Amino acid sequence: MPIEEVKHIAELARIELSSQEEILFTKQLNEILDYFSKINEVDTDDVPPTYHVIDLVNVYREDKIQRSLMDDPLKNAPKKENRYFKSPRIV
Repeated sequence: MPIEEVKHIAELARIELSSQEEILFTKQLNEILDYFSKINEVDTDDVPPTYHVIDLVNVYREDKIQRSLMDDPLKNAPKKENRYFKSPRIV
């Protein structure tokens, strides 16, 4: 990665870098990119794709129909129509 790209990234991130920092970050980013190129060399053709490192299993409870905690949920509503809350029309 050239130093001009580091300057551009710093500008996009609204970060002011000194010339020493530009050189340092260019070196560090190039080391990171070199490491990624090493990872890309690994043969992963026979490795199935995974979404999580460990198996995650969701535990769900069975849904059960129960009575509502409130006998009349609309009794404190300022406006209601039949069994529904009524609100002002918003256009």
